[in-house]
Order: sequence, then structure tokens, then C-alpha cells
Amino acid sequence: MSDSTTAPKRHAAGLLDIRNIIGGLLFVYGVILTLMGIFGDKELEKTGDVNANLWAGLALLVAGAGFMLWARLRPLQVPEHHEDDGEA
Repeated sequence: MSDSTTAPKRHAAGLLDIRNIIGGLLFVYGVILTLMGIFGDKELEKTGDVNANLWAGLALLVAGAGFMLWARLRPLQVPEHHEDDGEA
């Protein structure tokens, strides 16, 4: 059997999947905002009695975790790269 009739090898994108990068950034910013909402100055009079940092941080945590879960459950399959043997 020749290599041209077999299916190309595929592997998952892994850490270079953009969903992992975006999810990680959203998660880190979510942690920072959540901690600021818990321990920082809440300034409730400026936000209409809503702790905006806390709620925005929690939303970012959920969004970041969602992106990373999506990448874990549905990984991108990247075909294995191979060079042609001089054929055009």
C-alpha cells in the first residue's frame, strides 16, 4: 500500500488552540476582577449598588472556563504536515 492512499495522520492542536489562549486570558482577568470585587473598594455608589468587579469577574471566570472546556471536549484536529516528493 502506498502512502498516497492512506489517510493523513492528524493530531490535536493542544495548547496552541486559540480557544485555550483566549480562555486562559479570560480566566486570569476573571480571577483578578473577582479578587478586587471581594477585597477591593467596592464603590457601590458609582455602580448603582452593584459590585461590578465581582460580577464581571465571575462572568469572565465562567467564560474562560467555557472556552477551555470547549477546547477540551471538541479538540481541533490538525493534519500532519508532510513534504511532496518533488511532484507539482
